Amino acid sequence: MSNRSLHLKKISWLSSRILSDNVHGRFRRSITTPATCLAPSLDGDMNIGSKTLVEQRFSRGFASVRRVSRASSSSSSSPSSPHVDLLSFIKASLDKLEGPSHHWLNRDFGNKQLFKDKGTYVVLAGHLLDGTSDLSGFFEKLKLLQQRSPGVCFMGIHFSDQARIADDRTALAELILKEYLTFPVLLSEKEFPKTSGEVRYIVFKDFKNPLIYEEKDLDIASVVKALDSLLTQDTEKSKSVRLFTNTWSKQAEAIKESHFPSFFQDLLLYFPGCISADEVGDRLFLSDTNHHRIIIFENSGKIVDSIGCFPGFEDGDFESAKMLRPTGTLYDEAEDCLYIVDSENHAIRRANINSRVLETVYPKVIKKTGGLWSWIMEKMGLGKDDDTTVDADTKSEEFDARSLLFPWHILKRDDESLLVINKSFSKLWIINFASGEIEEVVEGFSKIIEICGQSITEKLSVLEHMPSNWLQQQTAAIASFKEQPSASLLSSFTKLGDDIVMTDIACQRVLKLNRDSGACSSIQFSNSGILGLPYWLFIPLERVFNLANGVQEAHLSHTQELRLLPGKISIRLNIEIPPCTELVEPIQESCIWRQTRGAISEFSSAGSAVEPSEKIGVSQQWYDELDSLAKEIANPEAAEEEEEEDVNPSEVDREEDGRIHIDCPVKTSPGSSELIVYAALYLRLARNEETESATQEELARKIAKILKPVRNITTMKEDLFVNLLSKSKRELRDIVFIKPMHVRIRLDSKDHPKADNSRDVILTDSSVEVDVSL
Repeated sequence: MSNRSLHLKKISWLSSRILSDNVHGRFRRSITTPATCLAPSLDGDMNIGSKTLVEQRFSRGFASVRRVSRASSSSSSSPSSPHVDLLSFIKASLDKLEGPSHHWLNRDFGNKQLFKDKGTYVVLAGHLLDGTSDLSGFFEKLKLLQQRSPGVCFMGIHFSDQARIADDRTALAELILKEYLTFPVLLSEKEFPKTSGEVRYIVFKDFKNPLIYEEKDLDIASVVKALDSLLTQDTEKSKSVRLFTNTWSKQAEAIKESHFPSFFQDLLLYFPGCISADEVGDRLFLSDTNHHRIIIFENSGKIVDSIGCFPGFEDGDFESAKMLRPTGTLYDEAEDCLYIVDSENHAIRRANINSRVLETVYPKVIKKTGGLWSWIMEKMGLGKDDDTTVDADTKSEEFDARSLLFPWHILKRDDESLLVINKSFSKLWIINFASGEIEEVVEGFSKIIEICGQSITEKLSVLEHMPSNWLQQQTAAIASFKEQPSASLLSSFTKLGDDIVMTDIACQRVLKLNRDSGACSSIQFSNSGILGLPYWLFIPLERVFNLANGVQEAHLSHTQELRLLPGKISIRLNIEIPPCTELVEPIQESCIWRQTRGAISEFSSAGSAVEPSEKIGVSQQWYDELDSLAKEIANPEAAEEEEEEDVNPSEVDREEDGRIHIDCPVKTSPGSSELIVYAALYLRLARNEETESATQEELARKIAKILKPVRNITTMKEDLFVNLLSKSKRELRDIVFIKPMHVRIRLDSKDHPKADNSRDVILTDSSVEVDVSL
């Protein structure tokens, strides 16, 4: 037995030495082996139970990546890695909006994607408010990764302290608006060594083994490779992000909107970034950037048209076309078209003003055509192959250096090419008019100035007429580079006659400066009804409610149940607008949406002719049409006037008591039914004694209280909205905001009453008034 015990001890000792040598040998090889790929390997050799921080340094030009391996149970005595502590802090903060040392901004708690321990995360951590570096570049890289990998959770972490926590919260809110950040941002009061200084990218899966990318000039391909390696470990999860319940909800879920600035989404203008002019036609083209649309208006402020309805990427007529954060515009008088920089879609669009159609200039896009014949051609391999066209639904696997990424400004060099520049003036793309291809890419501010410096200098010379304080405020709000800060305003102003029209993103308005008199005023927009419903309600309201994660949560203003006899029912809504507010202009039919379902058999829109209570036969209708034709022949001028009255949308009645009245006549059959009415009221604060004596913060608080019931918004977000409005130092009583109204009326109709002979039914007319208070 003693010999056997001795042999066992020897075997145990030899086994431990062999295993130890293998582990150390593999560890040495992992450090000395030269890197052959852009991202660190994700094989089993990296998952050993080592206590050491493994570092891989790539050659110059590539990111420095560090990977923290999991500590074994025997390493409990050694100090834990700060990066592991950071992951634990993030994991513990997911379930609470605020905690002892953290605050979430731009966070959607209806999205359960972040409420899980398993998943792939990409975090941008550091001092996000550091003015010494160009943060736009960091965010653009993170946006590219976000567009490419929709199944990954993205977030930002800013490290602050108790002394500046309030100021940092407001500054981060401004940053979210300016950079259009759709991922949540975590404000942390805890400092983590070697992480809270410079901005770094941290990639991890299931809150384990983080990859840390340190260098500022990060090669995005390295992060792409790392993400692909992590996502391929769970193929079902990567496939699920492309599955949608049905076709009409696909676009709504594909474009992710920011969750912080819900208040700003209900303002008439939300980050008016750029503007251009048609001096001959006396028209202005305003990029309502974060509303994803172009507003066409006259110098007087009258809105005449609008391009775009919802964030996305789709050609078509102005009402259905989709863009994603349009910025610079250029009007071509010869073609009567408007060239638009579709920034977040990395595209150039062209709007034909005459035909009211939006199309894509770059990249060349072909749309998939459905049908049996297309399917047969595809299966036979007879589909058209064209290298100059790309499919709008496909995403490039690699990010080409020549690709058009986040363009912002646009100029016309000659009749053959367009000059497109990004926001930081670090890249210039020269695009050919005819082919729609990129001819040349120029990098560097100095080289860009050599090519288009004369055009830029001529336009910027107009800035001499503008007030210096306004220039300083706008430059601070837009500028992201130091070489020539005024160049960042290149697309923010234009000339129209004797006036200089300029956007003011700090105050969400458009200013007009007369060059002769020097008078400066804010443009007051009118005919706002042409914008129709809020931009985010681009699909029928019922479908929004049926979506698990709808475009926006539409607040239910009023519900009521009625029990009436079947027949014709005249329903009138008496709407009382919020106190201390007034309508910008009378509400029009274009701002009202109605839907009936259930036993409602017919719906007559407001403003139509009153129909008789009794049913009429086909022959009687034929005679009525003959009478109308005879009247038209006898008096054509009266007929034309009557026709013009029918074509123009009728304004909704409004009495002296200030209430708005919307008529909704319907016809019902026995059974249950429902009438849904949705309207967009364009309001502003009334000029009375109460608002005259109110402070800037009190006025901002009033606007927030009016808009707050529309969404489920926390007090913290309301305070941030108030701080940003108060900080803008503008006349808050001139701000136009949208108050959505959503009314649902449920009808329960019994059977028709019988006549005395017990065979015929009695047709009934009913009328009811419904009082709605917003």
